[in-house]
Amino acid sequence: MIDSESNAGAPRGRASTGNPKARFERLEIEPLEPPAERVETEFLRDDSRTVLSRNDSPDVPFTYSLNPYRGCEHGCIYCYARPTHEYLGLSAGLDFETKILVKERAPELLRRELGRPGWTPQVVALSGVTDPYQPVERRLALTRGCLEVLLEHRNPAAVITKNRLVTRDLDLLAALADHGAAAVTLSITTLDAELARRMEPRTSHPRDRLWALAELRAAGVPCGVNVAPVIPGLNDHEIPAILAAAAQAGAAFANYLMLRLPGAVAGLFDAWLRSNFPDRRTKVTSRIRDVRQGRINDTLFGRRTRGQGPYAAQIRALFENAAGRNRLALAGPELSTAAFRRRGEQLELY
Repeated sequence: MIDSESNAGAPRGRASTGNPKARFERLEIEPLEPPAERVETEFLRDDSRTVLSRNDSPDVPFTYSLNPYRGCEHGCIYCYARPTHEYLGLSAGLDFETKILVKERAPELLRRELGRPGWTPQVVALSGVTDPYQPVERRLALTRGCLEVLLEHRNPAAVITKNRLVTRDLDLLAALADHGAAAVTLSITTLDAELARRMEPRTSHPRDRLWALAELRAAGVPCGVNVAPVIPGLNDHEIPAILAAAAQAGAAFANYLMLRLPGAVAGLFDAWLRSNFPDRRTKVTSRIRDVRQGRINDTLFGRRTRGQGPYAAQIRALFENAAGRNRLALAGPELSTAAFRRRGEQLELY
């Protein structure tokens, strides 16, 4: 049961109750009044000169990712990307949800990078940090513009999102899928609509994410589900139901990620628990520590996405058993680069 005062103190449609000091800032400004009942989103220009980010993490199954937006209006309280806003002098709290940096030149920059002689065709993930289909994408269509560029080059794309808006781009995704060069993952944290509204306030309804899987499958686009994050003591019991619903909707593969609470996210999440689940806060926190060897977070590769210990092993077994019962592969398809072409290349004549 969700407390009737859930998200008390948070502006309407937001998960964070305030703006904790960014870790690189020396001064902390304490507001005299609580946040306004409604905080509007600001969109700021991001003049980045490159758009592809490279990573070498063994926990991540791709090397290059593309994030058209910095910050995310979805406002998921548990988002591990929140501390990235602190590098901009902004807070991981409300600032992350309400001050969104927009890479207006993202499609142009991507076209330039894929056209370079040194580019080796490989999977580009949309996206590695923030959601490429957050609400403003409906108006700005930057993710769609990037998909158009990827299709021009027939460069494989792996999309992960919590928003049904991805189905707007079925034409592009299906065309890439014809070359074995596209896959989409819908992240579903819970099937409880009320819990989702409190925890990830501006994402699509869980039902709409299942509908998106069905539409993707019908269009011939390989799709799967990511139960992420698994929050010990809060939504871990939903794993079998989520996988069953996703498989019925059309998912072919599944994955899960354990809750991560880096930096300021730990305090934000604890404040959210106090507001929403005061009676379960101790249990949830204890379970989180159970899978992190007594810590609230673990940053080590190989452990941060799955956790450790007996309780983490139980979650893994629960997930794998449910995936097996629903005939869900434990990994997405290997995408092909065979059809890649550089802009302006002549098609081979037969």
